[in-house]
Amino acid sequence: MTDQLTLPLPAPPETDPDLLVPARMVNEWVYCPRLAYLEWVEGAWAANADTEEGKRAHARVDAGRGKLPPPEEADTAPPFEVRSIELASDRLGLIAKMDVIEGEDGVLTPIDFKKGKRPHVEGGAYEPERVQLCVQALVLEDNGYRVGEGFLWFAGSRERVPVSFDEELRARTREAAAGLRLAAAARRVPPPLDNSRKCARCSLLPICLPDEVNLFRSGGAPRTPPPAADAALPLYVQQPGARVAKKGDLLIIAVENEPDREVPLGEVSELVLAGPVSLSTPALHALVKEEIPIAWMSSGFWFIATTGARGPRSAHVREGQYAARTDAFRRLLFARDLVRAKLRNQRTILRRNWRGTEAERDHAAETLKRLADRTAKASGLPELLGVEGEGAAVYFRALPALFTDKVKDLPAFSFERRSRRPPADPVNACLSLCYALLTRTCATALEIAGLDPWAGLYHADRPGRPSLALDFMEPLRPILADSTVLTALNNGELAPGDFITAGPGCNLTAGGRRTLIRAFERRLDQEASHPTFGYQISMRRMLHVQARLFARHLLGEIDSYPHYCPR
Repeated sequence: MTDQLTLPLPAPPETDPDLLVPARMVNEWVYCPRLAYLEWVEGAWAANADTEEGKRAHARVDAGRGKLPPPEEADTAPPFEVRSIELASDRLGLIAKMDVIEGEDGVLTPIDFKKGKRPHVEGGAYEPERVQLCVQALVLEDNGYRVGEGFLWFAGSRERVPVSFDEELRARTREAAAGLRLAAAARRVPPPLDNSRKCARCSLLPICLPDEVNLFRSGGAPRTPPPAADAALPLYVQQPGARVAKKGDLLIIAVENEPDREVPLGEVSELVLAGPVSLSTPALHALVKEEIPIAWMSSGFWFIATTGARGPRSAHVREGQYAARTDAFRRLLFARDLVRAKLRNQRTILRRNWRGTEAERDHAAETLKRLADRTAKASGLPELLGVEGEGAAVYFRALPALFTDKVKDLPAFSFERRSRRPPADPVNACLSLCYALLTRTCATALEIAGLDPWAGLYHADRPGRPSLALDFMEPLRPILADSTVLTALNNGELAPGDFITAGPGCNLTAGGRRTLIRAFERRLDQEASHPTFGYQISMRRMLHVQARLFARHLLGEIDSYPHYCPR
């Protein structure tokens, strides 16, 4: 047989009113099934100029006016116009918020408002808009009303475009609604569009990552990196007793005996509060409303929690994460790749920054390469921990060879081994602070991607330990944290006077912390070529791309998580 019959598969009636599909989502499904799925099922959302313009176009009708007469009274009711009416159909599993409904002689005419100008295409409008209006007609009819034709009102050109609800449009609308509902029930995410012009203007482009996901599904190469949300930067407040308040669109940082500092809210990507710093309730509300994360850290910069890092409005991604945690073999595969990526990146840092003899460099690099190759044969997590520990010993033993002669000549910066809690010397103090900053940065990126930073796959669960953030950052320690310390010390940004030693521990002064934090944030702003996708991207944006890819992997959309391993 060369031809095969296809039968439509209608979705069953929906008994849960919270699961009724909005007409707008059916519009999105026709436009891009993946976009509708990400918004409706996974709860992803991101605003852009187009979505804000759409809100303004609906501002007048959303206020609501009038009351729709019951179906049995519509024939005898005088001509009427009602605005912002919401009706649902359990049988169809749909719900529609209708901008305007005009009624006369028992026949209702739905009118939907659209931004922009009328397109000069067949049918007077694009198919997604006509389908959305048809959903409204089907819902009205299922509630007992008679419907004639409908209209699309384009605010940009101030034109009414008639839409005829013929059988072809009705069939397409039923098909689209059933397709979305069935995909949602099966948790089956549609594939990204392939090289589509629609993606460039989509607000979910940084979340969907169509080119990146398609690279793993069917090959090809991404065209451009996904755009960053904005140019805002983290704001750190570490002065004990400081208070962060709000005045208009400004954050006010007040410190006793010092003039207040003002920072525009729009220039802050994240607020980091270290130690006994207070935050006013109005400031907290404003930050959460603007979806600006608030990171809470101890005086020693140990990560405590994040507030307001709003990711998808559903637990869909976390369900995939928790399912992966119950699969021992899947955890082992992930841990193998993780340890291998970390060893590769440690080797890269040694080769890039080596200042010792070539023989010592080659020996350390060869040892790390051999250990990285061993990870593929590791039979369990304990063995991987042993390989990782052996690699760490080789790496940190070689670390002094990455310092300049000027740093080596300062006894204060002598380094023998990695020590924590407390750090034994200035180099260890710098490493600990940068690891803490990276933990906080990765935890925020994971939460924005919809993941639980406390539920890891490789690191053991312990109270107060963000295990998934540690998993995620492990291969990135050499690339982002260690390189920051090397740059700050080799460039002379930190001096022995920037450290305090008390008993067995060493810590940075407040000024030293500020200097190293600036160096860390500067490192995040540096751009490099992504080893997997080939485009130039900042390290700050790279973390969010990697977190989104991590979520796609945990949901089973891509087979393996591509760790960031530059050459």
